[in-house]
Amino acid sequence: MPIVRLARFFAETTAILLLLCACGTMLPKGAHQMPLPWANYDQALAAINGIVAFKTTRAELRAEHIDPATNPSITVLTYTDLLARFPAAPAVPAGRLDRGIAACLGAGKQCSAYWISIRQVRTRRTGNFWLDLFNFHRHTVTTGWTFRAMILFVGDTVVYALGSGQPNINEVRSSHNPLGPLQGIGEALRPSGL
Repeated sequence: MPIVRLARFFAETTAILLLLCACGTMLPKGAHQMPLPWANYDQALAAINGIVAFKTTRAELRAEHIDPATNPSITVLTYTDLLARFPAAPAVPAGRLDRGIAACLGAGKQCSAYWISIRQVRTRRTGNFWLDLFNFHRHTVTTGWTFRAMILFVGDTVVYALGSGQPNINEVRSSHNPLGPLQGIGEALRPSGL
């Protein structure tokens, strides 16, 4: 009989340890991604830096997959949208404003733009499943990259292109609540008039 009890004890202990330690795969994961022609920040920046102002055309951009019809990260902006984005442009002295921006804003309705906004981010929670589930300890890791670019056109010719962003996102968030699910109960119980 003592051997049966010992075997049962080891089986229960092993099951408990597995539940406490090996449940990291049950933690939530998330991603914010869209299909893009660029795998990373450097490729996106190189594509924008390869644009030659007053030479590159919309057709050439389309061949490089910089096309709002096929690339979900591109928003088409009109002349009035651009006026809202460059409100100080009229106050800049002549010759100080980039030639492409000045040409586009001076072209009126012939001026348009592509606004590219990319956020490729993955989020995953790591650590102990049970501590996370009951809000005692949460550890979240966020990785990825962001990219933004503006391409200005007069007619079908690019007159200005500039890209920027965050090439490497690597954020770690950790929260520790000693009372777990009871941590915020004081706020919930307080009368709303106080």
